[in-house]
Amino acid sequence: MTTVAPVKLRELAAPELLASVEDLDLVARWVVGGFMHGQHRSPYVGFSVDFASHREYIPGDDLRHLNWKLFARHDRLYIKQYDAETNVDLHLVVDVSGSMTVGDGPASKLRYAAILAASLAHLSAQQRDAVGLTLFGDRVVEHYNARGNSDHRLAVLSALAQARAHPRSDSARVLHEVADLMPRRGLVVLISDLYYEPAELLSALDHFRHYGHDLLVFQVLSPLERRMPVDGPVKLIDAETGEIVETIAHEIRDSYAAAVEQWLAELTRGCTARGIDYRQFTTDEPLDAGLADYCLRRSQLY
Repeated sequence: MTTVAPVKLRELAAPELLASVEDLDLVARWVVGGFMHGQHRSPYVGFSVDFASHREYIPGDDLRHLNWKLFARHDRLYIKQYDAETNVDLHLVVDVSGSMTVGDGPASKLRYAAILAASLAHLSAQQRDAVGLTLFGDRVVEHYNARGNSDHRLAVLSALAQARAHPRSDSARVLHEVADLMPRRGLVVLISDLYYEPAELLSALDHFRHYGHDLLVFQVLSPLERRMPVDGPVKLIDAETGEIVETIAHEIRDSYAAAVEQWLAELTRGCTARGIDYRQFTTDEPLDAGLADYCLRRSQLY
């Protein structure tokens, strides 16, 4: 079986480079810094931007948020403070099941998902938002309530980097359990390959919406899963069941691609109908591009 050639480095966030770095906090800062470089509009606008109050200016604060009218009246500098700075919970929900260990490129889906989640946690820290984490497979593996202090963020990064067993997960029912762990309204980011029946998955996403969460779904697939860019005889092994299927790649590529497109289109329609942001990644895609797209999407809503 032939494999995809390694992707060339692009800017600072090529997956093969990220996969070789063990410090998730360093990687998160690196990814965020990479996609931020050269942008004129900062994505650090918060997940909601309702005005809340003022506070005195601290060196290093964004000067765009200075209230010049108050300065003219009181001869003191004040910063406009928004709800996003104080009371937004970011809930990271990351799939750690066996299927996520697959990777035919430079990084497994799980490694890619962990770095993506770590980068979002770093963004959350920059915005002074609280961050929580739930790892799941066929059950909840680990859960951290949303908090805003640096020690907690380090615990979240440690959990993402930890080696562990990877259970099977053939049902989205576990996501109902996850939803019940976070009834306080916030932003939920689900990162998974989404290998579930679409109707079952969408029902679980409705559970999060029931609690009033803003919901973002990041689907992570390997290039082989997404496009099958190989020829000749291939042996496909299910990472969770061990089942083996031998086939000829170019003979099934068209029917395989059609089935994948139908599946992804069903997920897209379901999420769009529910007002859920949905984005697909493949593990050969630089993370900085995906994060930039995410932040621009969020900033354009307000």
